[in-house]
Amino acid sequence: MSEKLRVGILGGTGMVGQRFVSLLENHPWFEVVSIAASARSAGKTYEEAVGGRWKMDTPMPESVKKIVVKNVAEVEAVASEVDFCFSAVDMTKDEIKKIEEEYAKTETPVVSNNSAHRWTPDVPMIVPEINPEHLEVIESQKKRLGTTNGFICVKPNCSIQSYTPVLTAWKEFEPSLAVVTTYQAISGAGKTFKDWPEMEHNIIPYIGGEEEKSEKEPLRVWGHVENGVIVPAEGPVITSQCIRVPVLNGHTAAAFVNLNKKPSKDELIQAMESFSGEPQSLGLPSAPKQFIRYMTEDDRPQVRLDVDYENGYGITIGRLREDSYFDWKFVGLSHNTVRGAAGGGVLMAELLKAKGYIKAK
Repeated sequence: MSEKLRVGILGGTGMVGQRFVSLLENHPWFEVVSIAASARSAGKTYEEAVGGRWKMDTPMPESVKKIVVKNVAEVEAVASEVDFCFSAVDMTKDEIKKIEEEYAKTETPVVSNNSAHRWTPDVPMIVPEINPEHLEVIESQKKRLGTTNGFICVKPNCSIQSYTPVLTAWKEFEPSLAVVTTYQAISGAGKTFKDWPEMEHNIIPYIGGEEEKSEKEPLRVWGHVENGVIVPAEGPVITSQCIRVPVLNGHTAAAFVNLNKKPSKDELIQAMESFSGEPQSLGLPSAPKQFIRYMTEDDRPQVRLDVDYENGYGITIGRLREDSYFDWKFVGLSHNTVRGAAGGGVLMAELLKAKGYIKAK
């Protein structure tokens, strides 16, 4: 019998759910044993439920093809089979909040890709290299939920991954203002070009709710724990625009930054390239060896060449230069469905396991 932790994927037939399935194939710690989705998929094998909608570049793993999909609303039936769940359900925010708490109350930890609980005060929103100390609010959350082992932990918005790690690496230089424009891939909307042909040769200068997330979520990630809740940081001030572009995978950010201190370019690059966190020190299976890579070429990073850096778990930065109005400007790139979505969830689950929050039932 496998000693791996038994994993359920809630919302396993959608794009992020498929990415979870793909990333967990042959994972050294986790094994997918249960997949849940909407009532229309329930009772079918995973292969049948997905049908021709498999959106990953790699084939569907053989190990999941014959898993019979459960109705995600049958909480006890799914929870009884697993040690913890990844959540990528496609529901309204209120429905997501409710069902994730229902799973947590069965003593099943929930690692969520959804935004519904990102502002619940006692739910940690984690970028594992940046704010692992926020996990301590889980104990307060358990008291609220009345659980011993069940809790919810979420990851932040996919687009902030391409610039927030840089501002974190530059913390000693005291960032005060960031103006950021993100150029976001269509997979961030759960689409491929087959699903969304009107995105070919097109740009849409609006993504609903995205600018508020881009401006506010980094502040929660940089916040501190006080009296069992997370108190967001007050700065730096971030203002953003978010644009949908005809790219399948990879969110690019163009950022302009003011710093209270005046480091050299070499000091800024050194701070980025040396930045690491608990995933690296703990040697987590999915952790990038180097979280932030700086490229000196004028035409990098490029989505085609750089989006899969460190298997999609790393971040690539380029074009760091002084600005005529702001202090510095740079371009960042992150993989939106790996680091920014399912992969960020997998890395978070690895951190939770390593620190004893997730264990076999």
